Formats: sequence, C-alpha cells, structure tokens
Amino acid sequence: MPVPKSAAPDTPHVGLFVTCLVDLTRPSVGFAALKLLQLAGCRVSVPEHQTCCGQPAYNSGDKSNTRKIAKQTIAAFEEYDYVVVPSGSCGGMISHHYPSLFDKTDSWRQRAEDLSNKTFELILFLKDIIKTPEITAKCSAKMTYHDSCSGLRELGIKEQPRDLLANVQGLDLVEGDQAEVCCGFGGLFCVKYPDISESMLDQKIDDLLKTNADLVLGGDLGCLMNIAGRLTRRGSEIQVRHIAEVLAGITQVPAIAAPETAGN
Repeated sequence: MPVPKSAAPDTPHVGLFVTCLVDLTRPSVGFAALKLLQLAGCRVSVPEHQTCCGQPAYNSGDKSNTRKIAKQTIAAFEEYDYVVVPSGSCGGMISHHYPSLFDKTDSWRQRAEDLSNKTFELILFLKDIIKTPEITAKCSAKMTYHDSCSGLRELGIKEQPRDLLANVQGLDLVEGDQAEVCCGFGGLFCVKYPDISESMLDQKIDDLLKTNADLVLGGDLGCLMNIAGRLTRRGSEIQVRHIAEVLAGITQVPAIAAPETAGN
C-alpha cells in the first residue's frame, strides 16, 4: 500500500481510529496504541466524531447505512497524514472496502480512496511504515500468537507482530500448529452460525492448550474476546491480551475475560 504524499516524515499527524470494541470493552488497547504511536514519534489525535467503521452493516448487506457510516468516518479522518487502527478487521474495512461503496462518478469515491491509501493496522504501521525503534517493554511469559483472518489474509500481517514481540524482554514465543486457523468469531458469523462457530473455536482452543502457553496474544479484539471467553468456560487460566498492551507495557489491567481483581 503506498505511503500518502501528504505525510510529514518527521512528525506525522496520526488519527487514531479506536474501534467500537476497544471503546466499549477494552479501552486499555486504545491507550496502548496511543502510547506506541507517540513513542514512535507521531503526533496523535482521536477524533470525537468517529463511530463504527460500518463493517457489521456491510457484512449483513446493508450498503445504504454502510455508506452513511463511511461518509462520517471519511469526514472525521481525512485531515490526518495517517489513520491507524488497532484491529485488522476494522483497518481492512476502511482500507480495502470503503472505495467500493461509491460509484466512480460519486465525489465520495476519491475521498474514500484517499482515506484508504493512508489507513493502516497498528502493528503493520509500526513495523513497516513508521519503522518504530526497538520495543523496550518487559513481560515474563510463555506466549503464543493467534493470527486473525482479516489481519493475515486481507492485510498480510504475519511476521510484523512476531518481529516486534521479539524485542519484549522475558517473552518466549511458542507457535501453535493452527496459529493461522480461524477462531470462529467472524463478526456476525458467530451469531448466524453459533454451532459451527463453537466447533471452530474449540479446535482453536485445543491447539492453544497444546502449546502450554501462559499468554495468548493477537491483534483483533473480537477474536481475543471469543478465545478468552471459551478458555474461561473450559476452566483454563491462560491469559489473553491484545498485542498492543504487551508492546506498550500496559499489562497491569486484568487480562481479557479475567476477574477485575486479577491484575498482573
């Protein structure tokens, strides 16, 4: 994906798209993303008028409301050099699907394309675009990583998180045999097809348990909430966190789905 010509290489101005799940269920991910971007030398703003990326409406075939949501997002973020999203699915929605929402004769088409060209998932941005200095965080744990479908297959995120995590002191990575296999969440998929989703999730959980890891990391909060919930219901004490929290050293908050009193 090309780097926008408007970007200032010294102090790029980044608009942070927080995402609905982060805003409503895991704000620590948003604070972690903010910290990482600032440490990378970016000036960061969080537009107040941002809402959903429109993916739920898009996946259910509601193109009319998706366009309305997209227009609001475009208007809120088009002034920034970059738009950064701590989620492969939301990042993929903006960067890969927004332009197709509008006809080529529609003035919003070019605005959508401009936003698409400067929108990046957080880890991809830190590793490949801004080329952040080495991470100095510490986290003593045996960790395994879950590659989310949107990040891996739509955005090409595979080695970037592992490269950054290699700089976290005390972290030992052990790969699962099915690290690239879907967890069964899939947004509305888990609602429409709960039995299939649960079966897929249990296969993922079985693979995670085989690693004997203490910690599961990933870059999409939807996947992580799905995995954490099932681990808890199956009586596992494996912690689940967003990669940004570990890279930023924000691990004092309870892990996803853990009791509020259980901090690190």
